[in-house]
Amino acid sequence: MLVCCLSVYVQAQVWTLKEKEPAAPGTWWCFRNTVTLEELPRSLELCLAADTKYWLWVNGELQVSEGGLKRGPNPSDTYCDVITSLPALRAGENTVALLVWYFGKDGFSHRNSPTAGISFSLFCDGKEVEPDAKWRVKKHPAYYVPQGEQPNYRLAESNIGFDAVKDIPFMSPEYNDKKWKKATEISLEKAGWNQLVNRPIPFWKDYGLKPYAKTEMQGDTLLRAYLPYNAQITPYIRLKAPAGKCIRIRTDNYRGGSATNVFAEYRTCEGEQTFECKGWMNGHYVQYELPEGVEVLDVKYRETGYDTSFAGSFSCDDPMLTRLWDKSQRTLYITMRDTYMDCPDRERAQWWGDVVNELGEAFYALDEKAHLLTRKGIHELMGWQRADSTIFAPVPAGNYKDELPMQMLASVSHYGFWTYYMGTGDRQTIADVLPRVKKYIHVWKTDAQGLVIPRSGGWTWGDWGENKDMTLLFNLWYVIALKGYEEMNQLAGEAEEAAWARTTADKLRKVFHRTFWNGKYYISPGYQGKPDDRAQALAVVSGVLPKELYPVIRPFFSTWYHASPYMEKYVLEALCTMGYYQDALNRMKLRYRAMIESPLTTLWEGWGIGSEGFGGGTYNHAWSGGPLTILSQYIAGIETLEPAFRTFRVAPHPAHLSFIRTQVPLSGGRRIVFEMDKSAHSGTMYLRVPEGTSAQVVLPAEFQRWSVNGEPKNERQLMLSAGEWHFEMSEK
Repeated sequence: MLVCCLSVYVQAQVWTLKEKEPAAPGTWWCFRNTVTLEELPRSLELCLAADTKYWLWVNGELQVSEGGLKRGPNPSDTYCDVITSLPALRAGENTVALLVWYFGKDGFSHRNSPTAGISFSLFCDGKEVEPDAKWRVKKHPAYYVPQGEQPNYRLAESNIGFDAVKDIPFMSPEYNDKKWKKATEISLEKAGWNQLVNRPIPFWKDYGLKPYAKTEMQGDTLLRAYLPYNAQITPYIRLKAPAGKCIRIRTDNYRGGSATNVFAEYRTCEGEQTFECKGWMNGHYVQYELPEGVEVLDVKYRETGYDTSFAGSFSCDDPMLTRLWDKSQRTLYITMRDTYMDCPDRERAQWWGDVVNELGEAFYALDEKAHLLTRKGIHELMGWQRADSTIFAPVPAGNYKDELPMQMLASVSHYGFWTYYMGTGDRQTIADVLPRVKKYIHVWKTDAQGLVIPRSGGWTWGDWGENKDMTLLFNLWYVIALKGYEEMNQLAGEAEEAAWARTTADKLRKVFHRTFWNGKYYISPGYQGKPDDRAQALAVVSGVLPKELYPVIRPFFSTWYHASPYMEKYVLEALCTMGYYQDALNRMKLRYRAMIESPLTTLWEGWGIGSEGFGGGTYNHAWSGGPLTILSQYIAGIETLEPAFRTFRVAPHPAHLSFIRTQVPLSGGRRIVFEMDKSAHSGTMYLRVPEGTSAQVVLPAEFQRWSVNGEPKNERQLMLSAGEWHFEMSEK
């Protein structure tokens, strides 16, 4: 259960440049000071904030690499790191040095402040320790923004250039900073930082410098270095060269035009030297463009990423499905850092259509620290709520403002906030945001019949692609949002609001079916496109389509294929909801075949790779990982019944599969472990029920008899307590 809260520091000050010297975008700034301690503290807490990213050295030893989070928790405030360990700290005088990368511009995941600076508050054994003097500051002379194509407007990050001839060892205790200017002390409010909110997620996981999987020369000037998988990395090179040679470094997914992302540039000094770019990039291989006269001695990469582990797993005797689950897991991980992201290259933006899919996958794929990123996203989404009660995404953002109404309904729906609660048991977060959710839900109105009145928002977007029956989609997302709203109000004891949500949704379901059902599928009056598979899927999962009509709609999903990978998750879930598990696997393999068979280790934005948009886009996109949830929740059949998996269901639906093995991670390192192995007439199952949980096990439909730990059972469903359970099953 997640119980920590978001604390706020309000008394700190900001140390910045002279007021008449505003920092330019993409500049790097050095700060230095000393702190004298009479003795080593038993406990310490350093509250450190920067706009935007920082690296911290104490006595010449790196203590924090890429600290700081993009702004912010709401349109005004700024995140603050809380550091409780500084191994290099000692009794006596300590040299403290910081390097700050000031983004200096807005993006789809960052709201710029006007102030490049730091806020530094050190507490030792509960008492604040002041630095020995005023901070000194200097623009780092080696860093620059390279010429050439710049990252697209969605990215707040700049390209990074570094001229080794101009480097300074400012982090060394012996470095003389007396000629540096003294930093200016201003208030948080004047800096535009306002309140400092504690970092709610872990510091990044550093996997260390590693050799590439393979390197090869492409002609005389291009070194290609292959990564073992798509990853967030900082490239490294050791070389020998004369001064002034320019090396450009980028990955294979560097694209031009409106999708241009980041690259690095290094200018050599004389002799043997090393360079590691401090700004992360991602891809399947790194390209080092080498001018004549450069001798490469070694190349490596450092993978960093969100600090969580691949604690969940799924495998089966169909290698296509196993590979698809694994690619979904990799895709999920690489779209996590400061926030959940749609993609780690073109945008790095927290679109909530993507987040809803991601947060559901995280319960089956990653350990409990992943859910802190979901909680952060929930607080941010509602923290950016506007005065008119609307919400929008992506946030944090400085140059985006449009509401995508259907994505916003999805965020507060049963699939969004409520799924987070059911997986974590975090009642406090639901209580914190429910008043704001109430404001947003009541922005929406229904007409005299009870159907929702569509809202255009800033971008009336239903999905990529064509044949979107928007009238149907608006109504169905509203029903699903009302379901989540009802559940949240029941949890909070708000009976009146829960009853309103239930009554409104029930009325809409009936009117919707009566108005739009044509005997074979749903279609709205005036809609001119082909029948929409997305809408039929939402009609199933929202409870609009009566169960007796499941056989009628079934052939639809093997006829029409309009959904993007984002909405395909709901199509597959609809088939499972109706009990057509083999249909779901057949469609999954058909639609994802190209991605499964591709040598790329991550899933694509569209069904093909090419131009930006439905036909292609990025080759690592968060919304495409829905099959992971389908395989774990419906095919392996593991689903939480009580919050935080205190009680969970095990109801496998193997379809054509003969073997399934899965692990579902819970808090505290516990794991649900399930294995099923069956032939045509018999089978075995193994289940580990972790301490503190219980399992509701449902016998697979194809078997009539079973025993548990050697004891015959007559029930098709039974409750099991913590422990290890072995099942024998047969047809008769």
